[in-house]
Order: sequence, then C-alpha cells, then structure tokens
Amino acid sequence: MSQEFFSTDLPGVKPVRCGKVRDIYSLGEHLLIVATDRISAFDVVLPNCIPHKGRVLTKLSEFWFGYLGDITKNHLVTTDLSGVSDSLIQAEYKAQLTGRSMLVKRAEPFPVECVVRGYLAGSGWMNYSKGKPVSGIKLRSGYRQSDKLDEPIFTPSTKADSGHDIEISVAEMENIIGKEKSEVLVNKSISLYLKAAQRAEKRGIIIADTKFEFGLADNEIILIDEALTPDSSRFWPKNEYLPGKSQASFDKQFVLDYLSGLNWDKTPPAPVLPYEIIQKTSQKYLQALKLLT
Repeated sequence: MSQEFFSTDLPGVKPVRCGKVRDIYSLGEHLLIVATDRISAFDVVLPNCIPHKGRVLTKLSEFWFGYLGDITKNHLVTTDLSGVSDSLIQAEYKAQLTGRSMLVKRAEPFPVECVVRGYLAGSGWMNYSKGKPVSGIKLRSGYRQSDKLDEPIFTPSTKADSGHDIEISVAEMENIIGKEKSEVLVNKSISLYLKAAQRAEKRGIIIADTKFEFGLADNEIILIDEALTPDSSRFWPKNEYLPGKSQASFDKQFVLDYLSGLNWDKTPPAPVLPYEIIQKTSQKYLQALKLLT
C-alpha cells in the first residue's frame, strides 16, 4: 500500500463533500469521514501529500474524542470499518481506508469555528501588535509574541468552504446562532482546551491555540469534525518555548515557511514541495501523535 493517500474513490458511495483534507461520504444513517494525506497552505491544496498525515489526524481525533468525553459528547461512532456492511463499502476498500477513516453520526454543523487561544500567536498576535482587538476582545498591554495569555480567550470565526475564514466577535456569533447556543459553545470550547492543554503540557507540548467545531444531533450539541490535531491547532515543543518570537512547531510550519520564501502569489496552482520539506513535516506530525497519545 502506498504511504501517500491523495484522494478517495468509493464506487457506489455518494460523496457529500470533498474538503481541503477530508472526503466525506454518506453511508445511510452515518457519514464516513476519510482523512487524506493532502495538505493545504494559505487555503490552497498543494500538489504533494504528506505521508501518514491522514492516519495521524484520525488517531489523534479518536484519542481526544475519548479523552474529552466527560466534557461533551461527540460524533464518533467507530474507526473500525470491519463491521460496516460490504454493500456500503466493498471489502477491498476497507483495508485502504483503515486507520484514516471515522464513521460518525450525522449532525447539523453550526456555521462558526470555535477558536480558543491560550497564547498570543498567528492572527491574534498580528491584530494585537497593531493595537487592534482580537475578535472583539481588548487585551491588556505588555504582551510579547507567543506570550501565554492571562487566561484563554474565545475568538470565533465564520466557516468558509473556500477562501479565508473571517474572525468575528462573540456578539456577532450570537447574532448568527443565538445567545444561548453561543454560551454553550464558549463554555464547552474553553473547558475542552483547558483539559487538553494540561495533558499536552505534561507530555511536552504546548497547545497555543486550537479550533473546535460543533453540531446539533438529536437536539443535542456535540463535538464534530476533528479534535486537537496539528491541522486544527498550534502545537509547540515545550522544551524549546521562548516568548518574544515565533515558535518551533509540530505542524505544517515547515511548509508555510518554505512557501513564504518563494515568489508565489498564494493562488492555485501551488508549487511542488521538495522532498526534505515533505519528510520533515511528516516526522513532525508523527512525533506529535507519539507524544500526545
């Protein structure tokens, strides 16, 4: 079996959506989410795969869904496809999908991304350094880049199928989904982040920020999509952490740094990645999986 898995092709199975990394299929009362080895940068899917990436995303999500189950229910049914009827997925494809697929409950997603920041990085730092609020939150003065915040903050954004998500305030989120549901999402997100960050730090990883998604299933708010992966989070090695600058990471930073040094306008088609960048990125994803689980 190839180490790289770019796309899914399931004869007779209805695709629901093909995202930048995940392919989603309808399997009767459930959905099948397949994590490919595709990688995106600046909202553009690159022509290369990152070996093992899809399996890492699936394993980490499976771990966190279980570990955080006392805070909120989630959509995961199983990652074991052996029990799925051959009439839904042919046997020859089950082996191909094993380790990178989740059978999940159907849910109606909320049209917002629930971002929790424990450290000042990324767009949060960019806004703060310009004297702007971070998603409507006015932070105290004196923070340096990558500093730990006095307490985690909730900074939602809209969800975009293509292009960039747009940062919004909690008040704007309340206008979209309502005040009561917003309060639930804020409280769940902060609680999830705090418990995950505490475990990760004991394992040598700082979770600087992360993104959660929630949906409604049987009139109940549940955690959906993925959870606390290098694709949805900033993972920093604790032993290298030094505030006042950008940090080393366990995610696709190698890719972003390489692409930022090219004369590329960040529109398709994306450049081909060198072998060294691909291998370093793959190693970082695998290292994060090993440390956290």
